[in-house]
Amino acid sequence: MRKRNPAATVTVFLSIITSFLFVFEINLSSVFRLSSAPTQGKIRRQTFGEQHRGKAKQVISCNRSHKEYDLCSITGATVVDPVTSTFFLVDPTISGPGSIVEKIKPYLRKWENFPMQRIKELAITSGPSGPECECGGYTGNVFHDFNDGFIPLFITINSIYKNRDVVLVVSKARDWWLNRYKNLLHVFSSHPIVTLDNDPSAHCFPSATLGFMSYGFMALMPNLSQTLLYFRGLLDKAFGHHDQYSIFNPPPKSDSSPQLVFMTRSKGIGGEILNQDEAVKVAKEIGFDIILFEPTGKISLQQAYGLINSSHAMVGMHGATLTHSLFLRPGSAFMQVMPLGIDWVGKMCFGEPARAIGIQCIEYKIKVEQRSLVEKYDKNDMVIKDPASFQGRNWSSDVMNIYLKEQNVKLDLVRFRDYLMETYSKAKTFMEKMG
Repeated sequence: MRKRNPAATVTVFLSIITSFLFVFEINLSSVFRLSSAPTQGKIRRQTFGEQHRGKAKQVISCNRSHKEYDLCSITGATVVDPVTSTFFLVDPTISGPGSIVEKIKPYLRKWENFPMQRIKELAITSGPSGPECECGGYTGNVFHDFNDGFIPLFITINSIYKNRDVVLVVSKARDWWLNRYKNLLHVFSSHPIVTLDNDPSAHCFPSATLGFMSYGFMALMPNLSQTLLYFRGLLDKAFGHHDQYSIFNPPPKSDSSPQLVFMTRSKGIGGEILNQDEAVKVAKEIGFDIILFEPTGKISLQQAYGLINSSHAMVGMHGATLTHSLFLRPGSAFMQVMPLGIDWVGKMCFGEPARAIGIQCIEYKIKVEQRSLVEKYDKNDMVIKDPASFQGRNWSSDVMNIYLKEQNVKLDLVRFRDYLMETYSKAKTFMEKMG
């Protein structure tokens, strides 16, 4: 049995559904968020023990005022019991048995029932002692891994625990998920990751935070530009310096031809560019060196980063795979093919974040006759005629299926050539400047 000094480190908690990141415990002294508590919209604060000799009171506090997330924090010595998913505020001034004062599901979509039903509920308890210290949704979707997981983790750590030593505690993490993101997780913390479901040992920390913070789709704090550049620097630290992308068999680099990564998607799953081969041919005619890239579980993030970070441009249909645009270097070119009804989604999820990093963005908006939806819906149907009114404020799973999964496109190659020429010009200039 190995003891840990409770004053040595801080903890961050990550809750993952199957393979997806849902909850972060950060440096046991911060805030946590709950989705189903009757105190939603209020800040509830429980104080235990008296302040004496200049020491702060032992405190459990929960802020449930945000529409997307709750945060609960424990200020004071904390013990984590993975067996019962309970956080104990250790206060020797309390003589009776500890009582549960708060419960929380730490995930930043408290308004969405589907993922919240699958999030493990955690308890926060006050008491004179906890167990003895023993040792120191949307599964596999890369967009949600970053948007609902790593970016909020980055915000929370830098808002609450900047320049502090943190420990990550993960719930419901699959081995393959931990292995895929191990380099990125270790950039956040140099300590071994504690898996709440597999580790029976109790862990002690000086404070704890359950939950994490978010500022919207792919957004890092109000100063978006500066903080996204910091986040990209973190990605470079995690995945850079790994020149392992021979799996793609890229063509020999030309001194005169910029390299374009053309994002592809397997046939039959929706969101396809139906005349992709013809579009690739046009790109080659313009002068690009082309690499077709479809992210799969067989391709590591190091390989993907090595490929994209060394390229000069990216083109792809709107979808989760465009999250890889974060791997592009500032100054490179990025064209997003925008199908019907996803203008605002495309801009918020990929366009604005890319611009904030300094990437040159081009939006190719598909015209009505180029969309497969015209084969399923009448041209006067609101789905086609007025997507904004049809969607309203309800971006439900049914709406997503229509616009993201049912919608294949066929590019107007004459018009697409003009957009590719603009992309080529930007990529060429970038290549000549940055290599």
